[in-house]
Amino acid sequence: MRIRFVPDIATSIRSFSPPRRSGLSSAVSMPPKRPSNKRKVEESSGSDAINEGSSVAKRPKKNTSETPASASSESAQPTNKVLPVHISFPPKTAESTRIATWNVCGLAASQKKGFKHYVDAEDPDIIILTETKVNDVPADPSLKERFPHSYWSISDKKSYSGTAILSKFKALSVTHTLPGHPDPTSVKGRIITLEFERVYIIGTYVVNAGTDLKTLDAKKLWNTHFDTYIRELDKKKPVIWTGDLNVAPTELDLSNAKRNWNKTAGYTEAETSAFKRILEGSEDDGTANKFIDIWRKLHPALRHYTYFSYRFNCRLKGIGWRLDLFVVSQRIEEQVKMCEIRGEIYGASDHCPLVMEIEGLF
Repeated sequence: MRIRFVPDIATSIRSFSPPRRSGLSSAVSMPPKRPSNKRKVEESSGSDAINEGSSVAKRPKKNTSETPASASSESAQPTNKVLPVHISFPPKTAESTRIATWNVCGLAASQKKGFKHYVDAEDPDIIILTETKVNDVPADPSLKERFPHSYWSISDKKSYSGTAILSKFKALSVTHTLPGHPDPTSVKGRIITLEFERVYIIGTYVVNAGTDLKTLDAKKLWNTHFDTYIRELDKKKPVIWTGDLNVAPTELDLSNAKRNWNKTAGYTEAETSAFKRILEGSEDDGTANKFIDIWRKLHPALRHYTYFSYRFNCRLKGIGWRLDLFVVSQRIEEQVKMCEIRGEIYGASDHCPLVMEIEGLF
């Protein structure tokens, strides 16, 4: 169950201007234990996007061994619980396209808590919204003015899941299904694929494995068909896959990894292995094209998260999960110029937005 938090924006904290970071290391592989990470972090998940059943442990210790000394001041994410009064970001680089993804935890609720302030400040060319929970396509003139082309996938179940892609560019084609999946109803509201001249964009709100992993089989079924689907698309043109992927790929991507391993949805062998298989291809097919978890590529050792439960004071304690990702075809990874978690944008949702800039595709 989600606990809704209604902030008084007038009393919110000062604004942040997030730093840009870059890195050269490749994506961290599984299993989740990382040899270079020698300090154990005692944290708890508290994630209702995954499973909030875990108890909360001690406040995590700072881990400065994972980042250069010059970047140590950037190692901690903000802890504000409402949106900043003033929001601003550096302008996008010339000739690039800015794409954002955000799990809004209910669009109607998010709009009451400052959704528009973030979108105005970010001004993305394309934004992928997940967990919209809308029952009909919203009639919002301001969104329509900013994004002339909007594409919505709405669940048959009332106020449940929901995915949207809002764009300044018109798509050549739109797909709302996961080909081959035997239960189209369960997929509805969870995936949208837009085809553009030079790229596919897939927005997903991936199936959750559930409390006590009761829907893990449904997650496995999704992963099997999605793996096939993304590879088929990648044969035609490069792919950008984004949204709430409901998986923490490695131990760096959640608090208290040991305590959650194979017990909590989003961090099981089945889920992390399936994600790794998408990135690297299967052992049986050495010719399969590779995909890159681009934020992790640019931030190879950083412990930053996109989700902080409203419960257990998780935001203040830095207890979170990195569930919202950008995954790109390996052959376009060098065209990505920036990928950042907007860590200060919290309170309009229990997730923070993630933004990427890429050149040469639009």
